[in-house]
Amino acid sequence: MFENLTFNILNSVNPSSSGGMNDKEFLEREISAWKYSPERLMQIKGRLYFEGQHDILTRKRTIIGEGGEITEVENLPNNRIVDNQYGKLVLQKANYILGQPFVIEGDNGQYIELLKQVFDKRFMRILKNAGKAALNGGLAWLYPYFDEEGKLRFRLFPAYEVLPFWRDSEHTVLDCAVRVYLVQGYEGTTPVLIEKAEVYGIDGVHRFILENGSLIPDSSVNEAADMPYVILGDKAEKKAFNWDKIPLIPIKYNENETPLLKRVKTLQDGINVMLSDFENNLQEDARNTILVLKNYDGTDLGEFRRNLATYGAVKVRCDGDNGGGVETLEISVNAENYKAILEIFKKALIENGMGFDAKDDRLSGNPNQMNIQSMYSDIDLDANDMETELQAAFEDILWFVNVYLGCVGKGDFDGENVNVIFNRDMLMNETEAIANCQASIGILSNETIIGQHPWVDDVQLEIERLKKQKEEQTGEDYDKDFHIAPDEDKQKSGDEEAQ
Repeated sequence: MFENLTFNILNSVNPSSSGGMNDKEFLEREISAWKYSPERLMQIKGRLYFEGQHDILTRKRTIIGEGGEITEVENLPNNRIVDNQYGKLVLQKANYILGQPFVIEGDNGQYIELLKQVFDKRFMRILKNAGKAALNGGLAWLYPYFDEEGKLRFRLFPAYEVLPFWRDSEHTVLDCAVRVYLVQGYEGTTPVLIEKAEVYGIDGVHRFILENGSLIPDSSVNEAADMPYVILGDKAEKKAFNWDKIPLIPIKYNENETPLLKRVKTLQDGINVMLSDFENNLQEDARNTILVLKNYDGTDLGEFRRNLATYGAVKVRCDGDNGGGVETLEISVNAENYKAILEIFKKALIENGMGFDAKDDRLSGNPNQMNIQSMYSDIDLDANDMETELQAAFEDILWFVNVYLGCVGKGDFDGENVNVIFNRDMLMNETEAIANCQASIGILSNETIIGQHPWVDDVQLEIERLKKQKEEQTGEDYDKDFHIAPDEDKQKSGDEEAQ
């Protein structure tokens, strides 16, 4: 075990390390300031809004009371309706770029096969969830680790759990990072929430309990407060290792790490308010009509409302020429106004969030591919930024994968060239795409044509299937020369026999 680990990882980020404030005090101050910072609160809000916990759910009905003061009232309808267009936008974007399995290409076939084993369906799911978390928080974090079987795995940390200390202003290299999170525990038999902090440095991970803003070393029954990142071997002989890099990989939504909610929160809140107010106005039946009383036989308006609701009648009096009665002033609720405002808000939310409208008029009838691409232009531009960040993240991911493959004896693949291709999930006119593929035979390579076919996900697998199919049909070996145009092959064979 790493018994000689010391708490010295902050020398490069603590400007007061040589002064009166030590590393522990520096961390405590930074954590306290970060926990309630506007950036972290927006990251938490992004997660809440994605799950449907919007600000409208805490809204109160108020009126102007005595002296012009705003006063809360509880006897008025107070509907809190959530139309979660933001959550739909996050799912749109995450599925657009990460909904389909990505493709790995490279010159070293052995390396590609090993990467496919690491980037399995479980990793695809984690990466897609990381994309959602990055949209909600501006960025998310992947933590590489070894599981109990010695396989490389990745965990997802949301942005609001990690306080990074960057070495550069572009936020590309970490000096260290702190993860703050809650766990369920017990004090006796009473369940309590315990706030923990883990400090990730180049010399390992340092575990603390965060109590009243103070960091207290956390030595549990099975683990020490200071731990290496990797422990391999059986109980008799364990070996401890640390990465040469801090094992936290940022998955950024954009270069500024700006959450998607920051662009569309006011529009989403406006949609919720309009729907809630519309239902409130419809439920205020008695208040849609303003009653004008003449010679009312009573002085308490509460009594008047109660008699009206209970008996459907009120008692008035007539004094000579002054006749009693009740007149009304009608206030109508125009549903078309609400409908128009909602349409404006929803369209503005899609445009500002750079999504697409699946009910767009351009999809009516038989849309061509140009109309479809025009509808997807905004989300495609936003996806370009996100893909740039994902490609940079994969460089870090591949570094950890290469170290893992070297540790388990699979080979040294450092410096191997690999391309990661993200298959964007865009609607397409399949008939038009297939016709274009057929028209390209003889102009483009067969591999390129198969890759563009809308029904093909794995190009190499499809080529192998076609080879096998032709071999079964003709009994010939097509490993050296393979064509996808059967008519061409038949014509070629006929010409050779004629000669």
